[in-house]
Amino acid sequence: MSDTILEVKSLSCKGQDGNVIISEVNFAVRENDVVIIQGKSGSGKSTLLKCLAHLNLYDGEVFYHGETPKKLGIPLFRTRVTYVPQRPSLLPGTPRDFIRAISGFSARTGSGIKKDVLYNEIAERSTGIGKAWDVEEGLWDREWSNLSGGEAQRIALATAFGCDTAEVLLLDEPTSALDAESGSQVEKFIVDEVRNSESALKAVVWITHSDEQGGRVGTRYLRISEGLCDEEAAPDV
Repeated sequence: MSDTILEVKSLSCKGQDGNVIISEVNFAVRENDVVIIQGKSGSGKSTLLKCLAHLNLYDGEVFYHGETPKKLGIPLFRTRVTYVPQRPSLLPGTPRDFIRAISGFSARTGSGIKKDVLYNEIAERSTGIGKAWDVEEGLWDREWSNLSGGEAQRIALATAFGCDTAEVLLLDEPTSALDAESGSQVEKFIVDEVRNSESALKAVVWITHSDEQGGRVGTRYLRISEGLCDEEAAPDV
């Protein structure tokens, strides 16, 4: 059996109104997994990903290689288990500003690498991936809020891969704003990276509303309904 990277035990999360959004979620993410999460709008899919990334308060336990995020250090944990939002346009500044900011985080520079060197490395990898996805160079210097949905999605994903630190990517509908051709390019890249033994990326947790997409890319399938999360067979598509 493949090594377990991320383990979720009895995870529950409430909204600000105190109502339960998700309850008693249990599953593991192993090497080479592409875990598809599906469910109706508002069922708690994005909430679950944010809990896994330690961006939402939750009850229960999340383990990364057997350690809690707090024991590892939450900033470092987020470089290893990285959340990519559906709408990165909510970020301030430009994509290049974002890369410059994350290059200065101590969780990334703790190994002694200089901030400017790290920035150049991340920027070079990110823009290179973006170029393969038809992202024009000038878009990296445009305000997030002035990018189209598809441009922002591709740039956010390219940056996540360009950081080259995540073992698990938490993807919230990463191709929802892309046309069929662009979506296919991105899908193939993600799956190939998970299968590439030399890649830092070992697994993906991927929200999608599309049974067809889930069937193409997924290896395991979770469905959230009425706050509960259950593993299912592959969709019949």
